[in-house]
Amino acid sequence: MTEHGERSGTTTQPALRRVSEDIFARAAALKQAGEPFVLATVVWSQRPTSARPGAKGIVTPDGALFGWVGGSCAQPTVVRQALEALAEGRPRTLRLSPDGRGPADRPDVVTAPLTCHSGGALEVFLEPFLPPLRLIVFGESPVADALVRLGHVMGYRVIASRPGATESAPSEADVVLDDLDIGAAAAGGPAVAVVATMGVYDEDAVEQALRAGVGFVALVASSRRFETMRDTLRASGIPDDLLARVKAPAGFDIAATAPEEIAVSILAEIIAKRAELAPKDATPTVAMPVVEADPVATQAIDPVCGMAVEITTARHTYDYQGTRYYFCCPSCRRQFAADPERYLSR
Repeated sequence: MTEHGERSGTTTQPALRRVSEDIFARAAALKQAGEPFVLATVVWSQRPTSARPGAKGIVTPDGALFGWVGGSCAQPTVVRQALEALAEGRPRTLRLSPDGRGPADRPDVVTAPLTCHSGGALEVFLEPFLPPLRLIVFGESPVADALVRLGHVMGYRVIASRPGATESAPSEADVVLDDLDIGAAAAGGPAVAVVATMGVYDEDAVEQALRAGVGFVALVASSRRFETMRDTLRASGIPDDLLARVKAPAGFDIAATAPEEIAVSILAEIIAKRAELAPKDATPTVAMPVVEADPVATQAIDPVCGMAVEITTARHTYDYQGTRYYFCCPSCRRQFAADPERYLSR
């Protein structure tokens, strides 16, 4: 027997192949829609755990799991670790084993206990897929055009804001706006803005970018020019904490002179600041699940093994001193019931 009574070997290779095909189709649909997700793949397993190498699942930001990456002992931890990987934007390998330990020569592996009676172990590779960075380029100028073209090459979603433009934007732009209203374009993922209007409407563009929650605004102008703009923006109601997101002059100092060189210096700085680019004044795209055991929580922590347990579907509970505790399996419940204070005092 395997996790929670599931039979070992019941997932045949054709069935596994069909599940993988469904997972890939779902992944493609999520990417097309610009939705973040984590692809979870079992890369190693030790019998009698029920998951086998190649088993796959998708975890979405609301904590839903589609596919198969192990039984009910493994899934809560996989989901929790997947959400953390999504929030960080970096892949990780998760190892689940009875003792919650991993090989000493692999310190990069995240470890967690697998408390099912059947034993076994498995490793799951968690690979986050995030929507492409939104590069918002204000202005009709050689630098703006170079940014649009190079941003497209780098795989960004490029939004060109060109009010009153006399020429068409480069064809590489994904979206072309004839006004400064970028609110909808900046929503739903990390975004940066580059103001390259060459002084035509710098203040208005910077204000719109900051009010839209853009995390980093690069201004193609001198620092002295921005100092004169700062008072105007303050007078418009932009607080100093938002003004601190503006960098002027834009880009790294690489002695750039040609528009393409200036664009390269700006994109290099954007790459360096990638970790800081989440929208600052909106709810994060990736929300971690609630795990505290309170009346309004959706999940609780098993006090024995530390796994997250869905409260609404929990099969194993125990009431102690007026509080209900939730467990991933009968074994954890029995251990807690035998000596509650041992686990509550940790």
